[in-house]
Order: sequence, then C-alpha cells, then structure tokens
Amino acid sequence: MLRLGLTGGIGSGKTTVAGFFRAHGAVVIDADVLSRQATASGGLAIEPIRSEFGADYITADGALDRAKMRQASFSDAKARARLEAIVHPLVGRETARLEAEAVARQARCVVFDVPLLVESQRWRQRVDRIIVVDCPHEVQIERVMARNALSHEDIRRIIDSQAPRLQRLRAADVVIFNATLSMECLASEVSQVALRFGL
Repeated sequence: MLRLGLTGGIGSGKTTVAGFFRAHGAVVIDADVLSRQATASGGLAIEPIRSEFGADYITADGALDRAKMRQASFSDAKARARLEAIVHPLVGRETARLEAEAVARQARCVVFDVPLLVESQRWRQRVDRIIVVDCPHEVQIERVMARNALSHEDIRRIIDSQAPRLQRLRAADVVIFNATLSMECLASEVSQVALRFGL
C-alpha cells in the first residue's frame, strides 16, 4: 500500500487537495481532524488537559478552549510542548488504527494529511513520498482571515510556529503550487499527481 504524506502551511489548501485525493480513491487520514476530535467535548484529551492546565482551559460545554490555549502556547513553548505531549500520542494511536483498517480493506493508497509532517522525523520515515501544498505567506494570511475569526497577528504566529516554507519545499517529492489556482485547475494538478502514483 502506498503511503503519501501531505503537508503545507495553514491556509495553503492542503485539506482541499486531500479531498481531491479522496475522490481518486485514496484513504485520507487527517491529523487535524483527529486532534479536534480528541479535544472536543468528551474527547480523550480533555481530562489530561484539565489535569495539566486547569479547568480554565476547558469551555462550559467541556471542550478545549482553543483561543485560550492558543495564546498560552504561543507565549510559552513549554506549554505547547505539554499540550503536544497529551494530544500527539492520541492522534498517533488513532492514525495507526485507521491505517490498519485501510490495510485490512486492501486500500491502494493512504494519504496522511499532517500539518507538522516535515518537522517530525517519525512521520517522514513513515511515508513513501511527501507532497507539499505551497503558497506565499500573504496568500495564507488572506485565506485564513476570510474563513476564521483569527487576527493577522495570530495567523502570523501560527505560520511562524510551523516549518519554514523553504524547509517544507526541500523535503518535498512533489510540490503543488496553490497561490492563484482555480478549483478546477487545482483538481487537475491533483489528478496529474494521482496518476503519477497510480491512483
């Protein structure tokens, strides 16, 4: 089974690209989705987060207070590391379970949609090829501001907390430049990559 790693900065369009790969028959495992599930009300990360950070970081409905945690993790690298030590193992276990399901179903390809793939040696060794969705920082900021209630400053902090653009590009086996592509053109780009990998 082919294992493709898909990554890109916030607002690059990698989730859209993942959807196009799904349309080509790939099983997509989205680390962001799994992280959100773990930190939603009733998620497996909630009680460890409450224990580690305090009840102030949990909303009234029992989910992680993302805005509060974002501020804490941006201002304190140790806080971010503590959060990751809780969430990442949970995401890793669920990823392994979903991958095993894909193997059992004899899927041809699994696409791991992982924002921090390039930063993780473990992830880089786990996949056969790395696909990077790339666009300039200005485009990232514009897209994220259009869809999220995040400030320009918060988005810059997120970008700065991720791998530098050049580091991602150097790690890539395939780069999809998604600065000005229409949806139709982006779908066509993904189709060409999918064909290259036999999908």
